[in-house]
Amino acid sequence: MLQISNLSFSYGSVRVLKDINMSMQPSRITCVMGRNGVGKTTLMKNIIGLLRSSSGSVILGETDVTELPANHRAKAGLAIVPQGRQIFPRLTVQENLLVGLQARSDRCRTIPEEVYDLFPVLKTMGKRMGGDLSGGQQQQLAIARALVGRPKVLLLDEPTEGIQPNVIQEIGQVLRDLVDQRGMTVVLVEQYLDFVREFGHEFYVMDRGRVVAEGTTAELTSEIINLHLGI
Repeated sequence: MLQISNLSFSYGSVRVLKDINMSMQPSRITCVMGRNGVGKTTLMKNIIGLLRSSSGSVILGETDVTELPANHRAKAGLAIVPQGRQIFPRLTVQENLLVGLQARSDRCRTIPEEVYDLFPVLKTMGKRMGGDLSGGQQQQLAIARALVGRPKVLLLDEPTEGIQPNVIQEIGQVLRDLVDQRGMTVVLVEQYLDFVREFGHEFYVMDRGRVVAEGTTAELTSEIINLHLGI
């Protein structure tokens, strides 16, 4: 389980996150939603340790990782697929995956075959440069790179952004398999409502740095959408 308690963060004098409380369970997909600029990506960076919170805590299972740097949080079991994918364009697919092994605590230096089971296209493209892949293939590579570290919690920031519909479905099915078959905790920032409703279990809606609504995806009503997610 990932537990976020009273988490706050400021850029200088600007308070961006305000007493965030969230609980993300194993074998569940939790969706963090909200309009642009409400603090969703900042929250993900605080959880993974790329930004340090002003106050509050991040608890992974029974381990308090609040004071740990990002690389130690990765070894503890947190992984992130960042917005925009951020694969290494001038490294091959295989080299990108090998980079992800740095998060392993067991010093394994072999790419797990199960990653290729999830994304078969990556095995056939192992020697192709990351920058030569399509957007959907790059997103699959970014997810696979995170998974080779064997995380307990997988964070994804806008995984469907700019991706063709058939690949969106493939990614959704992979996430469902991760929670159903491996008991993983998946947390994703997502704007695509149909994806949230099809694959998500719980949701949190953020507005102006605060959580303003939460529940199961079945409870994501038109009223909540119009109030907090509509343009």
